[in-house]
Amino acid sequence: MTVDTSLPILVVDDYRTMVRIIRNLLKQIGFENVDEASDGSEALEKLKTRPFGLVISDWNMAPMTGLDLLKAVRAEAALTRLPFIMVTAESKADNVIAAKQAGVSNYIVKPFNAATLKAKIHAVLGEG
Repeated sequence: MTVDTSLPILVVDDYRTMVRIIRNLLKQIGFENVDEASDGSEALEKLKTRPFGLVISDWNMAPMTGLDLLKAVRAEAALTRLPFIMVTAESKADNVIAAKQAGVSNYIVKPFNAATLKAKIHAVLGEG
């Protein structure tokens, strides 16, 4: 199955520079339909008003963490199957386990490049 690069993607990070980096990496691999949210609360509002095909969220945000956002997304009946990739500087096994238990689709540890992001997206959305 080929990945649809017109798929709408929501990037969630409270650090503007990281949002810009992820946007640029997505553009490098062909994704241009990218929206952003600066925290989990804003992301939830956007997810309720517009369909997205993928969420890429940072873990460490305030007031709502990426893990809290993931749990809220999985609690919404319409969003339970939405692909969700967690991005974090934390590579501790406990964090990976917590994210998996909460229903994360994939996990990326910072720093990463376009090839890593592409591989993770393709693993979640289908090979292409």
